[in-house]
Amino acid sequence: MWPSRHAEHQRLVAALTAAKAALGLQGLPDIQTIETLAMQFIASLRREDYYSLVQRGAISANRANPNHASFDAERAVAFHMQQGNIDEAGWLIFLMTHFARRPDSGWRRLQDVYGMLGAGIWDWQSVTANPAGFDQWLTANWMHVRGAFGNHRKYESLRPDANRPMQRAVADYRAWIGAAGHAAFFAVAVVEAGNDPHTIFDHLYQQMKICSFGRLAKFDYLSLIGRYKLAPIEAGSAYLDGATGPGNGARLLIDGNPESGRTNGDVQQQLDVLDASLKVGMAVMEDALCNWQKSTRHFVHYVG
Repeated sequence: MWPSRHAEHQRLVAALTAAKAALGLQGLPDIQTIETLAMQFIASLRREDYYSLVQRGAISANRANPNHASFDAERAVAFHMQQGNIDEAGWLIFLMTHFARRPDSGWRRLQDVYGMLGAGIWDWQSVTANPAGFDQWLTANWMHVRGAFGNHRKYESLRPDANRPMQRAVADYRAWIGAAGHAAFFAVAVVEAGNDPHTIFDHLYQQMKICSFGRLAKFDYLSLIGRYKLAPIEAGSAYLDGATGPGNGARLLIDGNPESGRTNGDVQQQLDVLDASLKVGMAVMEDALCNWQKSTRHFVHYVG
């Protein structure tokens, strides 16, 4: 699988084999588990590379039009960045995080809401200028929105009487970004947190208080902000507090037991040492361990 990644896979297998001996990784008892984990790292690295790929070259405006057949959310963000429209890029990243992509229906749910079911576009300018209008439209039309929430957001609902309605999440997000917009907001964050990408990421992570955005949504949103270069940020840890899959995967790797009593702080220290050899970064580490713990001996390509 993925012949062009064979050399990288072999590098990761060798690094994991050495780390198993140096760190006593009990979750890697044989070459099969090592090769499976290495392949999950490759899958996660490919996902990272995809975001770089969609930002290369000129992008058609149709890609950013939710009422056009060729709309693509990832390329829409890249298009707006190329046009210097930081607010629209940031707003789309919020929507991408809120809905999450489904393997079967893709961005259909995002597209229907963003594109007013074909009647216009709820862009950043429209939503901030008329927040009551957006709320009323969603309340009146939510039952006509197609698709579904992605796996990272599978407990969310568009029902206006839901415990965590989208209207409230959007209101929280608007208040967090502020009237000056995304560019000014992230510029202030850099000044407040300093020039280290990990420190700025953590500063934003700790201050982000958005309805329905827990640990995973915050991590996903900020990772996208960094990938599209709206801010010079990168995850410096796996943010294990509140994490289920990544935490289980890390403990399974280190202790051979996903429910070991090892503290999150100690787990993170072990991951830092491991990444000094693997050199994949914490976003890839978090994603790969989450997927690997679901099937440790047989590679499964998770795309949702």
